[in-house]
Amino acid sequence: MSAEPEIVLRLRGITKRFGSLLANDAVSFDLRRGEIVGLLGENGAGKTTLMNILFGHYVADEGTIEAFGQPLPPGEPKAALAAGIGMVHQHFTLADNLSAADNIILGTESLWRLRSSRAEALARVRQLSASFGLTVDPQANVSALSVGERQRVEILKALYRHARVLILDEPTAVLTPQEAKGLFATLRSLVAQGLSVIFISHKLYEVMEVSRRILVLRSGRLVAERDASKTTQAELADLMVGRPVAEPKRKPQDPGPVIAELAGVSVMSEGKLLLDGIDIQLRSGEILGLAGVSGNGQNTLAGVLAGLYSPSAGKITLDGRPVARLSPRAAVRRGIARIPEDRHSQGLIADMSVTENVIAERYSEPPFSHNGLLDWNEAREFANAIIHDYEVRCPSPQALVRLLSGGNMQKLLLGRVLSGNPRLIIANQPTRGLDIGAVAYVHGRLLAARAAGAAILLISEDLDEIISLADRIAVAYRGRISEPLMRAAADIRTIGLMMSGHGFEMIRPEPGHAA
Repeated sequence: MSAEPEIVLRLRGITKRFGSLLANDAVSFDLRRGEIVGLLGENGAGKTTLMNILFGHYVADEGTIEAFGQPLPPGEPKAALAAGIGMVHQHFTLADNLSAADNIILGTESLWRLRSSRAEALARVRQLSASFGLTVDPQANVSALSVGERQRVEILKALYRHARVLILDEPTAVLTPQEAKGLFATLRSLVAQGLSVIFISHKLYEVMEVSRRILVLRSGRLVAERDASKTTQAELADLMVGRPVAEPKRKPQDPGPVIAELAGVSVMSEGKLLLDGIDIQLRSGEILGLAGVSGNGQNTLAGVLAGLYSPSAGKITLDGRPVARLSPRAAVRRGIARIPEDRHSQGLIADMSVTENVIAERYSEPPFSHNGLLDWNEAREFANAIIHDYEVRCPSPQALVRLLSGGNMQKLLLGRVLSGNPRLIIANQPTRGLDIGAVAYVHGRLLAARAAGAAILLISEDLDEIISLADRIAVAYRGRISEPLMRAAADIRTIGLMMSGHGFEMIRPEPGHAA
């Protein structure tokens, strides 16, 4: 029997506390040369903290790390880079106005160097690109690259710095299905040439497809290790959450009247056409799923319905009546609720408390305001109800939102939106960054809102989410929206291709169904 490949990373007894919160509890595991290890866990399970310790951003209270047989100095990102550890974050850190090659090279040459060896650098970028199947034009501006190509640039950045261990955090969150398949092929090429990968994802089927071993964190502890070929999605979900997780089932129902309609709506901003002649109807008791790669007009469409953008052409109709101008305040008062894509910049105010954030859209109205005075007792009771109902992990309603994890911020935002029993819900990436238990809960709440008669626009880059929840499915591409397809006729491959602009005109509505 052949010997096991060498151990390239060894973590022993990693423990980290933040006050009374035990984020990592004596975590130990090994990573071997040429293998992909999947890392699973709920929001707040300790994955990000563990990777930040590995990368030198945090210092562990207890425990040690060895990289390639040598102790890794704690709290020194430069030491991690020098040891060959690279990380690709979910949100890319690229300069759009620079070329792919310039982004890859940036920061690798001394400021005191008299001249840049650009020709040598370009040659090395091309060599890495060819060796690992990471096809990208090194001289193209990043702004002109697709999302999948940008991710390849991020991976090339790590390889250019001689990474031998690659940490990928939610790498498929912004990719089409075809781009995700391409990433998996790339990863197999990387490990075949000796690279080792830690693959962090909430998508269980992806972790099972690409990983050799799977590690599960729960409440800061490593609770399980499984061979990917000998486990199931159901087992992994139970291990992550600590209880069986059942995805809510969508029940057939007939849609009601049209709540909102856009007819020929276009939006111009700074001379750029963001939406191009959009026609959609949103009906009571129905979910319209909108698929598409980020940046193809979805956010602008959500903004139009929420009163953040004024159309430059076309008209908006609510409950059968044209709306001359829709402001954000008017939208809230008319029962339009919005879950924004970016919870940090648009959804929540980080330096305000949980209580202040949950009443932010209704603080001047009953039950939170009486005769111009805030009723803080009512506000805190409302915050406590959201914390309980949405399983938001936070010390108290007085805690600052910036102290919450990204997933718990999203749960708080969802609680604020859905608790008002809105008539129209604009759900923009509602489960981004959430673990499987929280995703199932959010899906259940959206389906309950649908059953109660709400009209829902579900904007998501996760096709599985779209397929499982939507009654009709449309695709956004470069400011246009395809004719919706009834869910029963949805095909993931076709929709995925359309998200990339291929065959965008292929989808047509079924006879008898209006857009």
